Amino acid sequence: MKFKDLSSAKVATSSLKGGQEGRTQCSSQTLFLGESVATLHYTLSEVSPYINWLYFFHAWGFPARFAGIAQIHGCDGCRASWLASFPVEDRAKAAEAMQLHKEALRMLAWLDKKGFKTHVRFGLFECNSEGEDIIIHRGLSTMKDGERLTGDLRNEETPIMNRTTLSFLRQQTVPYLCLADFIRPVNAEGKKDRIGIFAACADESIEQLYSEPAPDADTYKHLLCQTLADRLAEATIECAHQAVRRSYWGYAPDEQLSIADLHAERFQGIRPAVGYPSLPDQSLNFDLDRLIDFSVIGIRLTENGAMQPHASVSGFMFAHPDARYFAIGPIGEDQLADYAQRKGRTPKEIRPFLTANL
Repeated sequence: MKFKDLSSAKVATSSLKGGQEGRTQCSSQTLFLGESVATLHYTLSEVSPYINWLYFFHAWGFPARFAGIAQIHGCDGCRASWLASFPVEDRAKAAEAMQLHKEALRMLAWLDKKGFKTHVRFGLFECNSEGEDIIIHRGLSTMKDGERLTGDLRNEETPIMNRTTLSFLRQQTVPYLCLADFIRPVNAEGKKDRIGIFAACADESIEQLYSEPAPDADTYKHLLCQTLADRLAEATIECAHQAVRRSYWGYAPDEQLSIADLHAERFQGIRPAVGYPSLPDQSLNFDLDRLIDFSVIGIRLTENGAMQPHASVSGFMFAHPDARYFAIGPIGEDQLADYAQRKGRTPKEIRPFLTANL
């Protein structure tokens, strides 16, 4: 079936337990050509406006309704009116949320003054999908001697054209979605699509502040710094993703969205993170690390693919206008075996990463 233009096409998809015929797939126009990996550094004052306070308050055990304090003007009158809007029985809790937010803002200002920063590493790559895999087409480059990416050996003495395969899982219930569905397939008249890969973190020392056995150890301030570091890492990729859509990738140059719009994900495309419902396999971090090198911004991986510092996030950027979030959910032994084979691993090696889905 032929493509009408760069923005729409039809393709049949399949899975081990059934597929969905004729799912729309499309590739967005882009100002960016070829392959690029970039590093961005932000001051805390630059990314603080992008913090989603809902999740900050959730980490402290507050119901979502108390996160509204972050949207209130800081004057005494507005704060008093917000407090009075709660039933009498909720006002004590609301006052706690108000005080926590005040102290969080004070800590953010202090951290910014001290020069702490956040960091993003991202790459934009040409690609195509092939079933439940995404094939990354790379230019001439080198890898460390003996490194392995989905079966391809690269030697640093001999630069070659790279073809990196990233494997994904498909839902085993309707609508049978897979993230590879949102990338132009390989048989689509030879045209390539594009995908973004990212990692972001806050300075590791932020989450270590006020911890034992430092002389200024303070459990409350330590937890406050940890939860702020988590939110700053997420805010950083929110900010960077906006810049990618508008400029670096450039498929939405005229995008004008408020912070609330960004938090409501009203932009074109999605940004699924490793470890989330559509990407439950944490071992994907090893593949992403090889593509964009997390170490440039200070991120290290444990033997099971967890990121350090804790205040880190990694994942993908898809531009498909119909791309949406979903959960993989339960998978069977047959899909585990297929997935492991596509990754060049054994089911026994992959099983520990997918225990929640088996």
